Amino acid sequence: MYVSARSDYALRAMLAVAAASGGDGEDSGGGLVKAASLAEVQDIPLSFLQGILLDLRRAGLLHSHRGADGGYALTRPPDEITVGDVLRAVGGSLTTVRGLPAERAGYHGVAAGLTDVWLAVHGAIATVVDSTTLADLLTHAPSAVSTDAPLA
Repeated sequence: MYVSARSDYALRAMLAVAAASGGDGEDSGGGLVKAASLAEVQDIPLSFLQGILLDLRRAGLLHSHRGADGGYALTRPPDEITVGDVLRAVGGSLTTVRGLPAERAGYHGVAAGLTDVWLAVHGAIATVVDSTTLADLLTHAPSAVSTDAPLA
């Protein structure tokens, strides 16, 4: 798995919006976050962030409000939005092999077993990112991350 700047920025932006919402994901008015503020606080180029926010909005993870008091808010509570939701919204497949989704990697002969390896890697990544929510990250307690696993 390669974590692109786009994916990293998307997660950082979603966490900032989740934190501003008070953790409940409801539109309280005070929980709206402006793109310029997100860009400044998270040190993300604004023009790059605007494209990311558009992808997150199209994926149904954020909604935007226009006007002087506008900004972005989560569409669901942080405990209902996973890291996997965000990664897929901005990057598509979680795992790629030579630029293709892992499930499309095909091999012949002695290399045929590689498909199973890539699918297992994809499954392991999906297990972690699909069981870790924004709320978990806000409390610094990712649910699927084991401290017993080596970090190599």
